[in-house]
Amino acid sequence: MRRAPPSLRLRLSADDLVAGSGGPFSARGVCLSAGDRTFAMPGMVLFGRRWAIASDDLVFPGFFELVVRVLWWIGILTLYLMHRGKLDCAGGALLSSYLIVLMILLAVVICIVSAIMCVSMRGTICNPGPRKSMSKLLYIRLALFFPEMVWASLGAAWVADGVQCDRTVVNGIIATVVVSWIIIAATVVSIIIVFDPLGGKMAPYSSAGPSHLDSHDSSQLLNGLKTAATSVWETRIKLLCCCIGKDDHTRVAFSSTAELFSTYFSDTDLVPSDIAAGLALLHQQQDNIRNNQEPAQVVSHAPGSSQEADLDAELENCHHYMQFAAAAYGWPLYIYRNPLTGLCRIGGDCCRSRTTDYDLVGGDQLNCHFGSILHTTGLQYRDFIHVSFHDKVYELPFIVALDHRKESVVVAVRGTMSLQDVLTDLSAESEVLDVECEVQDRLAHKGISQAARYVYRRLINDGILSQAFSIAPEYRLVIVGHSLGGGAAALLATMLRAAYPQVRCYAFSPPRGLWSKALHEYSQSFIVSLVLGKDVIPRLSVTNLEDLKRRILRVVAHCNKPKYKILLHGLWYELFGGNPNFPTELDGGDQEVLTQPLLGEQSLLTRWSPAYSFSSDSPLDSSPKYPPLYPPGRIIHLQEEGASGRFGCCSAAQYSAKWSHEAEFSKILIGPKMLTDHMPDILMRALDSLVSDRAACVSCPAQGVSGVDVA
Repeated sequence: MRRAPPSLRLRLSADDLVAGSGGPFSARGVCLSAGDRTFAMPGMVLFGRRWAIASDDLVFPGFFELVVRVLWWIGILTLYLMHRGKLDCAGGALLSSYLIVLMILLAVVICIVSAIMCVSMRGTICNPGPRKSMSKLLYIRLALFFPEMVWASLGAAWVADGVQCDRTVVNGIIATVVVSWIIIAATVVSIIIVFDPLGGKMAPYSSAGPSHLDSHDSSQLLNGLKTAATSVWETRIKLLCCCIGKDDHTRVAFSSTAELFSTYFSDTDLVPSDIAAGLALLHQQQDNIRNNQEPAQVVSHAPGSSQEADLDAELENCHHYMQFAAAAYGWPLYIYRNPLTGLCRIGGDCCRSRTTDYDLVGGDQLNCHFGSILHTTGLQYRDFIHVSFHDKVYELPFIVALDHRKESVVVAVRGTMSLQDVLTDLSAESEVLDVECEVQDRLAHKGISQAARYVYRRLINDGILSQAFSIAPEYRLVIVGHSLGGGAAALLATMLRAAYPQVRCYAFSPPRGLWSKALHEYSQSFIVSLVLGKDVIPRLSVTNLEDLKRRILRVVAHCNKPKYKILLHGLWYELFGGNPNFPTELDGGDQEVLTQPLLGEQSLLTRWSPAYSFSSDSPLDSSPKYPPLYPPGRIIHLQEEGASGRFGCCSAAQYSAKWSHEAEFSKILIGPKMLTDHMPDILMRALDSLVSDRAACVSCPAQGVSGVDVA
């Protein structure tokens, strides 16, 4: 690898880093750090192309292979020493030669793998200089696969010849041949996994350096890389979703998703393990900051009684309507929540043919789904107006029912359950929401907006709502949903508000990146969102993902520990907790260099990132296609009090509730519960616990106030 002249290393400024072709280190492939370190990209370059693996990723694979090889070598040596006298049979000389040569070959491989593992432990993510010999070691290791394959083939041929030797010896040699081919096959699979289709385009640019290109050529090359990345991602998505149809909506979703992935992933020079290490460091950094914070000052004014009553009333409504949002998932969630008894309860419905009761319900693919819906909601057949589990891209399942307890017509939209739903989620461009309201800025998430529009057309054009209100004209309209369904429910409520001014919406764990700030403020009078703990989805938007990427780049660039130590400590911390004070800053004089404007950080990012900012305090610049979007309505935040286990597996957890501002969800929080807090069964359990605790404390005003806060 080249070395930067010392003067450039010391005098490189932030302007150089962002000046495009004017700055010699502004593009992919440069990893600058302090002192006399080499600059190189984390992605390893072999055979003239970049691979999706770094030179410090070989510690754990190397250790695993080393253990297997050593045990294998000991086994072969034991076999040879114990049965050497039984090899004087016909063909025994060949088998004896096979074992001796195999032991020698294994000894050489063990030495090379040991060297690879030791070299891989050196340096840091952004300082691969101490690992500069890795490429030579890997070339030697790959070259040794040729004699291994030849010798494994010869061993298989000799054994197949029907050698007349002791059966134990023959079986042992068969085992060595099988192990040889297993290791060879595993190596081939590993190479396929770490193959980067764009590596051939990136490696020459990285090695030559952007200073060899003028502004026009540099822009042309980077645009070409982005186009190629979009094409690669689209191919991957089509292969993954090959069974979901080829209609127009699906093709549009493929393109939208591919563009999102290429925009987000293709402007960094990080391999997957770097991202894992960055997330581990961020989690510890986040906990360290929280632990070192001064205790929050007590608010000078207690929440008013009207706010308390409002929170209590909305929590009770959320507890009630969450049953409908969960019911929309059908039998899979019901079986998951009731693994021992669920199948027995709805088994009869799965096998039952349609009766006259079902004739009152439109839709398709009912049976098991309908049985689980009845058990979850506690309603009767006659209470349902429509049940549909029709599922395509931009077309979500939904149910419409009469809720006599709350005197409401409930529309429940299902959340993400299929690949089609995932494509709807990932169609994250913004489009103008066609809705009758006084709001000027009506941008919304394209995929969820299209899904809400589909449900709207079904409700209005098919006369479903008209039928419901002809039966119960005095009832009010309530729209609910969880996750993707929560976002669609919020948009649907906004679309229907002109015709149904009293509409209410309860969005459970909705995505943050739903719609514009103006629509967020407009929706506060009729939409309530409920968020549990560190749930990632209510914090998930393209803007927040860019912020997360920036934070990962910063913590990775500033880290002075080898990656294998970061990952080991991170795994231990996630499983068992402990001290989060894991060093992430370079020591001594090196730290001073990294206090300059993110030199190491920018080196991991190409200059065509749409949303990168140098300052940690400055807002991210937004791509026109992905402007900042916000969550729906007023937000109730449920938080766990105390510790009930790092993965939320304890059912004795206690929760508090408060009204929260959307700004509290402007950053993605890293932790073991960021995914489990999104699960509908966990949310239902939290609501059950909270509502029962608050009901028990009605006579204890001091306790009741303590769990309530107003942000």
